[in-house]
Amino acid sequence: MDLHSSIETPDKVKADAPVYVGKEEDIKQSQRITASVHDREVVVFYHEGKFYAMDRRCYHAGGPLHLGEIEDINGQPCIICPWHKYKITLATGEGLYQAINPTEPSATPKWRSKGIKQRTHKVRRKSCCFIILTHRTRVS
Repeated sequence: MDLHSSIETPDKVKADAPVYVGKEEDIKQSQRITASVHDREVVVFYHEGKFYAMDRRCYHAGGPLHLGEIEDINGQPCIICPWHKYKITLATGEGLYQAINPTEPSATPKWRSKGIKQRTHKVRRKSCCFIILTHRTRVS
């Protein structure tokens, strides 16, 4: 045994353990569900053949992301927060905004990233009927 290696405590193991949140077919049919995972409220989306999961409340002001619309922005599916219209990529949790260069006479807005703002979670399918979540990204 390596004395310098970290030992996972039972609390650490529990916090990283996958959690059953629903049947795959039910989530596909409803397109989104909410669940509590290790005391964290999450939303699981099914969009265009893929599953995505993230914290249910928007990083900005706590808006209910499970009530938002999904839009395609530059080829990326994004959830639009219903409170302040913040745009968050489903896959990575990046916050997006439109920027213009005011020195250009015909400035066309371009989509830019604020970086990863929303915590996302890995979605694993097991036995074709379960969705299991684990923490995937850390917010900067």
